[in-house]
Amino acid sequence: MASAELLEDENLAAAWAVARDLLAEALPRRWRHSQGVGQVALAIGPHAVEESCLLGRAAVLHDIGYAPSIAKTGFHALDGARYLRSIGMDGRVVNLVAHHSCAIVEAEERGLAVELAGFPVERQDLVDALIYCDMTVSPDGERVTVEARIAEVLDRYGDQSLVGHFMRRAAPALRSSTVRVQARLAGATLVELSLGGSVV
Repeated sequence: MASAELLEDENLAAAWAVARDLLAEALPRRWRHSQGVGQVALAIGPHAVEESCLLGRAAVLHDIGYAPSIAKTGFHALDGARYLRSIGMDGRVVNLVAHHSCAIVEAEERGLAVELAGFPVERQDLVDALIYCDMTVSPDGERVTVEARIAEVLDRYGDQSLVGHFMRRAAPALRSSTVRVQARLAGATLVELSLGGSVV
């Protein structure tokens, strides 16, 4: 369910609606994951990045490329980004979706690196934050550790599958991004506490 912050921001609400329309009925489990990722982005965004709304939009949209109605290449990051670009979504949101969670590594495994290169890579803090959101939420929308998430993906797809190869290659970068975000969040907590405030 969308938070109050989401409902008060037109851009976030629009992104949420696009993701819901594509995933909720066709892929309910993927929709639960996307909602969880979006909620984490809303919670950490103000403490992890300068543009929390941008992160929130990309987070809930990151997996729309799995939707049967828009899947063309079988590579969800590319299919999602192409669809968002076709409906006039903000280019920076499109780029974050295109490159979410080390998608370039999977693009190389699929022979689609050239196609993905048509989308610029966003700032590292946004890239890291989106990785953190995606890699700390289970397929059912529950909070998990990055290690549990990596293990679940390998178990679900199989160690020798294309996704398995991708995950093994991408895992060090996924872990590093998560650690960087955790460090930023810990720093934000210390600042808030020193000012007598609190963080989510």
